[in-house]
Amino acid sequence: MESRPLTRHGAMTGGTTSHSRHPNYQALSQPSHSSVATPGPSREPPQDALDSPVQFEDMEEAGPAHQSYVSFAGGNVTTNSSAANLAALDTEEQEFQGIGQYDDFHTTDWQRDIARDRMRHRYIAKKKEESVWDWIKSGHDAWSGWLCVFLVGVIAGAVAGMIDIGTSWMSDLRFGVCQQAFWFNQEQCCWSSNETIYGPNNCSHFFLWPEAFGDSPDGAGGYIVSYIFYVLWSLLFASLAASLVMMFAPYACGSGIPEIKTILSGFIIRGYLGKWTLLIKSLGMILAVSAGLSLGKEGPLVHVACCIGNILSYMFPKYGKNEAKKREVLSAAAAVGVSVAFGAPIGGVLFSLEEASYYFPLKTLWRSFFAALVAAFVLRSINPFGNEHLVLFYVEYNKPWIFIELVPFILLGIIGGIIGTLFIKFNIRWCRYRKTSMLGQYPRLEVVVVTLITAAIAYHNPYTRMNTSNLIYLLFSQCGVANTDSLCDYQRNFTSANTAIEIAAAGPGVVRAVWLLALALIFKCVATVFTFGLKVPCGLFIPSLAMGAIIGRLVGIGMEQLAYHNQDWAVFAGECSTGENCITPGLYAMVGAAAVLGGVTRMTVSLVVIMFELTGGVRYIVPLMAAVMASKWIGDAFGREGIYDAHIILNGYPFLDSKEEFSHTTLAHDVMRPGKNESFYVITQDSMTLDDVEQLLRETDHNGFPVVVSRQSQYLVGFVARRDLNIAISQAKKNTEGIVGESLVLFTSSVPSPWMGPPPLRLRKILDLAPITITDQTPMETVVDMFRKLGLRQTLVTHNGRLLGIITKKDVLRHIKFLESEDPESVLFN
Repeated sequence: MESRPLTRHGAMTGGTTSHSRHPNYQALSQPSHSSVATPGPSREPPQDALDSPVQFEDMEEAGPAHQSYVSFAGGNVTTNSSAANLAALDTEEQEFQGIGQYDDFHTTDWQRDIARDRMRHRYIAKKKEESVWDWIKSGHDAWSGWLCVFLVGVIAGAVAGMIDIGTSWMSDLRFGVCQQAFWFNQEQCCWSSNETIYGPNNCSHFFLWPEAFGDSPDGAGGYIVSYIFYVLWSLLFASLAASLVMMFAPYACGSGIPEIKTILSGFIIRGYLGKWTLLIKSLGMILAVSAGLSLGKEGPLVHVACCIGNILSYMFPKYGKNEAKKREVLSAAAAVGVSVAFGAPIGGVLFSLEEASYYFPLKTLWRSFFAALVAAFVLRSINPFGNEHLVLFYVEYNKPWIFIELVPFILLGIIGGIIGTLFIKFNIRWCRYRKTSMLGQYPRLEVVVVTLITAAIAYHNPYTRMNTSNLIYLLFSQCGVANTDSLCDYQRNFTSANTAIEIAAAGPGVVRAVWLLALALIFKCVATVFTFGLKVPCGLFIPSLAMGAIIGRLVGIGMEQLAYHNQDWAVFAGECSTGENCITPGLYAMVGAAAVLGGVTRMTVSLVVIMFELTGGVRYIVPLMAAVMASKWIGDAFGREGIYDAHIILNGYPFLDSKEEFSHTTLAHDVMRPGKNESFYVITQDSMTLDDVEQLLRETDHNGFPVVVSRQSQYLVGFVARRDLNIAISQAKKNTEGIVGESLVLFTSSVPSPWMGPPPLRLRKILDLAPITITDQTPMETVVDMFRKLGLRQTLVTHNGRLLGIITKKDVLRHIKFLESEDPESVLFN
């Protein structure tokens, strides 16, 4: 996702300020500075922190808060001498609108959002006994989650059906057009044909492009015309997809799964799940797949489903106004995306649980299951493939596997792990080069060049010319009476359609197909490295499955011929001695596809379930498990990150992987901010004026500030977010009469009496009175677990009960990078 340059929000809550933004930084400790700042502690814990209060720079000591109120503008103590009548003073705390939301490219605070939802739920439960209307509202609140995911399932299923139909039609448009109805794809056009066997050149109703010029499709002239139309249509589709993405929705490029994982972990990317992204992603997906690029639409369908979930969540304030609750809907939407992409509702739920979601409570599991069920039902009702199944390459195998086949199955897993690791390394290197070179400044040109090279090379090989989903279906299929492809050119004699498939020697067509498949494998591997990351919607599932299916089919053909020529071997004697075919090459293709996809994504349980839902091969779970597990072990031996985690790291997103272990022995004091020679900015609960607070906001860019009792004690009162503070001040100036720069900002529960001076600004309602705190001697292993399991945005560090510093999620990620000898500055966002 490099489509839009991401500004670096240096607001690290409680961290150091960007010095370059403040020319007068060196003077912050001079009397002219009105904010409250303390020098950063040394890296050795202070031994007398309890006995000696933390000293502030050039600040005079104020009297007790209950005796007088003073403002420290310009460092000079000035007493407000104007008297005000307390009876005329409006001491009611103001309600502020928009509190509790987050800015773009910031991390959410799960604990605060969950606490807000619990308060809202308790309020509704208390009110429901008062009237029938309140009882109805309570019921609506209870079932709104189910209604929301139901709507997500219905709409996502309908959108996926339209995308499948559009992709099929536009892909066939590169080869020709239906004479009777131009909106029919080739298969639909041939349904009314009198030919008994459907084939690409066996349908008189489908008008191939050479026929428009009076040439035969089989001649040299027809080949050239077909080649030119194939390349031109591919260039048109790809350039149109790139133009739509760049002009209307830059976030619609790529797979979307790395960003979805980051968003589900509690990160805000405004517009990434918006309506324009949904529209352009859907259209661009059809165009990009139809262009013949080495990509798929399955990953982007997860992004599309999450866009639908995000848009619908705003119909229900329970989810639309609470980022933590919204992620429950988005987790269910991620499951829906895989459900409609592969026709695998159970696999979709497991994918959301294993790969996508960060927080997955039991109720989210139930709702994800329900939403995936609804989406699969809607897609089945549309029947986009016309085969009464949810996917294009649904196959069924009848022969059981034999024990000796576990060896090649595990070998396929090893090969898949190696290919997956190599693909990740090469793709990340290319994407990093794209980000740092001139190439990244011309994304449309890159799309056009890659498409031109892909189409120009792919057309000459029938296995790369065809749609990738059709290729996978062909490789998964068994050879029967109706199969006419070269892959099924065996020396067999079928007497009837019900004749058992006998084991036989490979014919010349099989040998030719093996060489073509080997060339197709090399082409797919290279092309996918350069395609994944283009500024068009591009998924990785289908290309990975295709690469694995080719490897598996080649290994399966080899095993089949080995069994044919050595039927007397003990390992083959029992099953292969009857003359029937005991080896199913299509099964090897399925296992190989799972192995490569597992090596690329490092999925395990969800991948196995997706594969047997995808193919109907329930009896082959053991071979799939063996291959996927071997693939993951081999991949993890060379690098623990899958392709999505690698792209998260590449983009600098603040994703704290819950699957990684932290085994270092550092303490919270080693990580917390401020460091040496750094100022620590806090707000006192009742002794700073509005001018002081506004100057603090102008001169720093932190995401929030700790609130302490006074400058002397440093006892913690709470934590206030920067965004909430800005909103509250702006609304108070607009709506509250008498608020001036001399007004004190109070975070206390009451106003002292008698009151002297202008009306105070009371902000206790925006104060988090229960921030998560730790001591400076807390092991970082515990701190990392807290950030992972509690979804923290920051935690405050204390020593002997007094505030000492702060640790943010960005600090934790940078510390992990530093310990792993990586660049801490690669973590760009907080």
